[in-house]
Amino acid sequence: MTQPTASGGTGLAPVPPDQPTTSARRGKPGAMRRSEARTGIGLIAPTVLIVLAVVVLPIVWSISLAFQRVRLINLRSAGLFGDYSLRNFERVFSSPGFVDTLLTTLAYSVLGTACSIGLGLVASLALRRKFRGRGFVRSVMLLPYVAPIVAVTFVWQTMLSPQFGVLNYWGQHLLGWSKPVAFLSEKSNDLSLFGLHVPVPTALLTVIAFEAWRQFPFAFLFLTARMQAIPASLEEAARVDGATISQRFRHIVWPQLLPTIAVLSVLRFIWTFTSFDDIYLLTGGGAGTEVISVRVYNFLTGRGDIGLASAQALIIAVVLAVMVGVYLRMFGRREEDLS
Repeated sequence: MTQPTASGGTGLAPVPPDQPTTSARRGKPGAMRRSEARTGIGLIAPTVLIVLAVVVLPIVWSISLAFQRVRLINLRSAGLFGDYSLRNFERVFSSPGFVDTLLTTLAYSVLGTACSIGLGLVASLALRRKFRGRGFVRSVMLLPYVAPIVAVTFVWQTMLSPQFGVLNYWGQHLLGWSKPVAFLSEKSNDLSLFGLHVPVPTALLTVIAFEAWRQFPFAFLFLTARMQAIPASLEEAARVDGATISQRFRHIVWPQLLPTIAVLSVLRFIWTFTSFDDIYLLTGGGAGTEVISVRVYNFLTGRGDIGLASAQALIIAVVLAVMVGVYLRMFGRREEDLS
């Protein structure tokens, strides 16, 4: 570019040596971005490799086994590529007791989730007001959740024993039971109601009660934290306006807790649907308490049929994915509006 000189002519204006040219200015951000991208890839590469090795590859292998006829005796020869077929799924759906097991799992998951969240809500409301020793009582509430599962199942088995259980002792001496009840080994008992004999699934209701008792501290923690975040001015204003306790709970506390309860419902349903140790340690899956996870374990260990067990595990994953998808479709937008 030419500029006027001191004598009125024109000449080339030299570029200062310390000023970068246009191409250099354009190239520097691109090189920096590429350098940052390489640094980012290097930082996340170990995590990606660990996830691939620990999570992705086992899932892919399990899916592959679900479509192959693999037993424990020929597991070494099985791989990602084999003789694929839908025979395992046909055997799963045609096997006796599969539908009953699926219905039992749904009942156990829905009732266990509802009861655990309900108990957590009641405990949170009961311990909301300050009193002497409230911190200690809240700490005691966490014992069922943090206690070892083997220990608490042994305590429940001893407490519910028909021979020397304390619950049957109180029932016979205080409530007038004619005979002891085998809570963990009887599939059903007849309950006389208005002259009608209604069969009650004794063992299933017992394991549901155990699930609610063991898992309610999880909901208690979440709901207590959410209650403490509710502005006190809202309830104070409602109290001044003459609102009753039920009205304050319905119009102020409940709408604030609803998003948290929705998230808890999804998490607890997924965990309860795939739960294994509680039922297996209490009843072993007998007396009408066999859920899908126990059924998968029995097929895997009792029959050594790895392909069939993998097919049932894949069915569990698909059922959970469908239910969570329906939930997000129906209630996801509503939760966003509430929050």
